Amino acid sequence: MFCLPFFLANAIGFAAAQTSSASAIASQYSLSTSTKLPMPTKTMASSSATSFVKASWAATGVDGAPNMAFVPDPFPTATASPVLRVTYPSGSYSHPNTAGAQFYSHWEAPSGTKWHSMLLSYEVAFDSGFTWVKGGKLPGLRGGTDTADCSGGHIANGSNCFSSRLMWRTNGAGEVYAYFLLPEGLCNDPDFICNADNYGTSIDRGSFSWNSGEWSKVTLLVRLNNPVDNANGQVTLYHDDVEALHESNLQYRNSSVVDIGGLFFSTFFGRSTSDWAPPSDMHAYFRNFEMWAASVAV
Repeated sequence: MFCLPFFLANAIGFAAAQTSSASAIASQYSLSTSTKLPMPTKTMASSSATSFVKASWAATGVDGAPNMAFVPDPFPTATASPVLRVTYPSGSYSHPNTAGAQFYSHWEAPSGTKWHSMLLSYEVAFDSGFTWVKGGKLPGLRGGTDTADCSGGHIANGSNCFSSRLMWRTNGAGEVYAYFLLPEGLCNDPDFICNADNYGTSIDRGSFSWNSGEWSKVTLLVRLNNPVDNANGQVTLYHDDVEALHESNLQYRNSSVVDIGGLFFSTFFGRSTSDWAPPSDMHAYFRNFEMWAASVAV
């Protein structure tokens, strides 16, 4: 068996363990404009929580309002501020209005410009003993003028929208789950799992794992393809500040009307059948939403 020299093995191990903070990643890609979503200073029941995200996070299209609340941080690394809790009711699946929560937080670019690269960072935690079942959605980014499609089996056509969310799968396997154009040959790439029924595409499934009962940090980078007829768009995902996946052969758009709009807060168990539903009430918790952006694409 071939063995690396001690110093080289240690160097490789050190490189593999290197971490990158979200702010450092933003600097690397010249994403110089940033925003942070504020958290409330006190706990809030669902009605007040909904009013807060509408007023303070510019949330529109809010579904699942009764499932959202701001509660004390339940985990050992507790913060002084409340955190956003989403309840997934027992037996619920597919539709965020009853199965979780969903809204769009549009981040307005300066006058005369559009965002073409964006970095989203947040922390998420799941109940201890969280039952993963077959999978569920987690927040990501979206863009384009159509704010209704590019989810729920409504396809991206290149000029309407795109979305790039995260997912958990069976046993907590992680992935990016996206709606975008599918250039010829992409679905033959083992890094991509394409669905024939108009649902989204799984990217690098199992490249990282979610854990229950503790906080995880995720940082999602999306850079739109440029020019618009070229499949050179980028997605990179960092899990706990370590790069988990990177792809640079995506086509998010075929029209310049598609830009990046902001946070797509979307979380629920499912796809669209009951075998995805949790057997009892489950919860996820969210905090520290930050975004960085620039007008330059790849």
